[in-house]
Amino acid sequence: MTVDRAFPGPRHTSGPDRADRFLRNWLLWVSLGETVGFLAPALAQLAFGGSAVVAPALILAGAIEGTVLGWTQSTVLRSRLPALSRQRWVGATAIGAAAAWFVGLLPAEWADVWQRWPAAGQAAAAAVVATVLICALGYAQWFELRRHLRGAGWWVLGSAAAWCAGLAVFFAVATPLWQPGQSEGLILLIGVLAGALMALTMALVSGLVLHLLLRQKESPSQQA
Repeated sequence: MTVDRAFPGPRHTSGPDRADRFLRNWLLWVSLGETVGFLAPALAQLAFGGSAVVAPALILAGAIEGTVLGWTQSTVLRSRLPALSRQRWVGATAIGAAAAWFVGLLPAEWADVWQRWPAAGQAAAAAVVATVLICALGYAQWFELRRHLRGAGWWVLGSAAAWCAGLAVFFAVATPLWQPGQSEGLILLIGVLAGALMALTMALVSGLVLHLLLRQKESPSQQA
């Protein structure tokens, strides 16, 4: 028995039916994977928030989040790219997610430093941090995807767009609902709700991007 197998389901489909099945599977499993994976940093924040170890705890939790997400992504992707390595994809996703959390925590960790910078310097630093944050995951995954898919470089931008949309939904939902004095359980519940909607949005956008890239699958494979 092996866990490194393609997503189960009918194999002899083609054209629009095959594309529709891929999109449905991607939307279901990737949104589920990110929702479950996001529980790791959410629980880490509740457990270690305000302590000296909260930053490393969140980075480690981010790696766990990436592992779960990478597993579900690779499971669906292998239905269209059977040679894709699950181990490399999951490892890259875990590293990319941990890197994104590391970069995302920098503004808070170094607030006493950058707040003394001139406005132009703060704006430039914010642009760099935001770019690295949203591109980290797609860039890490590109190293494996380029082995199997023509034009894989577009995945870095597509993944970044998906996470921009997902994070926008997260903050649009969570920010007005989180209020001072709430219980830890309510804070967690709001975070999970916002995280689930973030995951669904990210899965939808990234699935559409992959659908466009996979249309070129019949062409000879080449690196982006």
